[in-house]
Amino acid sequence: MPFILYFLIFISFIDLFAQFPITSTYAQSLGASTGLIGFIVGAYSLSNLFSNFFSGYFVDHKGPKQVMLYGFLVNGVILLLYAIATSPMQLLAIRFMNGLSAGIITPAAFTYLSLSNKNKKSGKTMAFSGAAVGLSAIGGPAFAGIVSAKSGSETVYFIIGCLMIFACVLTALLNSIEKQKDVVRGNNKGKIQELFKNKGLLFAFLGALSLSASQGILAYMLPLKVDGLELANHISGMLMSIFGIVAILFFMLPTNRVFDRFHYEWLLPIGLVIIAVAQAVAGFAFNFTFLLMSMLIYGIGFALIFPSMSSLVAKYSSQHIRGKAYGIFYAFYSLGSFLGTSITGAFSLTPTGAFFSAAVFLLVMSIGSFAILKRNSHFLANKEVSGY
Repeated sequence: MPFILYFLIFISFIDLFAQFPITSTYAQSLGASTGLIGFIVGAYSLSNLFSNFFSGYFVDHKGPKQVMLYGFLVNGVILLLYAIATSPMQLLAIRFMNGLSAGIITPAAFTYLSLSNKNKKSGKTMAFSGAAVGLSAIGGPAFAGIVSAKSGSETVYFIIGCLMIFACVLTALLNSIEKQKDVVRGNNKGKIQELFKNKGLLFAFLGALSLSASQGILAYMLPLKVDGLELANHISGMLMSIFGIVAILFFMLPTNRVFDRFHYEWLLPIGLVIIAVAQAVAGFAFNFTFLLMSMLIYGIGFALIFPSMSSLVAKYSSQHIRGKAYGIFYAFYSLGSFLGTSITGAFSLTPTGAFFSAAVFLLVMSIGSFAILKRNSHFLANKEVSGY
């Protein structure tokens, strides 16, 4: 059963990662301008933001399994529509719907994961989930790059859509998690306000915002950077897989002991510094070697950030509002990706300018996080949120 759940997390993220190397070029092939490409890439994250947020309510009231069932089915059908897009505006509309349907899956999956493993170490559980995400980061872009080069981007979307429908069938095999009866009672508005007052959750939310903004810029600009260096189109997909390989190795090797030795609150900003360096290296890159180096560094940062921020949500939210906490968490994740792609597109930044801007933003966020930790180190001792 745990294997099925981790596999479902893998599938839920492959939707995102497989589209990284092909969305920009697919939109360009349909006649989209540079600015419109940015909005097409970011439309997924914008609609994801709203569905992430409301997914938490449905998860807490209906249970994560039921939300996952409907989410995988609807998302699979929408992904099949990509193959029939004939204009940039059609692609924009489909991308927006794709974000809506995909946005309800991830909070439900991670809520199910945390509730089904409530007696186990959160760090280890989230590390395994991070490995599943890392595998999708490896397989998704590589698969998309190879298949799109041979059969076109439309084939990639069709296969991913079928995979989502298959995931719906697998979800039916999971055990249902009973929701507490008092969940539907009480003041939901007050609970949401309390979530935003919790410093541990705010760390997770801002970490999600920062990481996803970085990934959004990477998805938008790396294919264009590769094209500008006159490298083969499939190189961008291969490069995006590299950081996933590094992250998987980080989880499997003794390096994973850092999650037991150090607070997640410290590991998160350290990871942000590392991916800031990776973005700067990508900005300086003038050949394949430098781009490869940037992805190797990025993988280390991702390996530190993702399990840390996911564990912070489980650590600082009580069980009966875990769905809302993860919903808000992934809403911030979606917001970051949308802002990253939309702002770079609106200002018509070059790949080099976009990567440098991302590096500066990440450094500012990490420095701010370190400053807050030094001034408020007492909250590191808190084990979990209570009193909801």
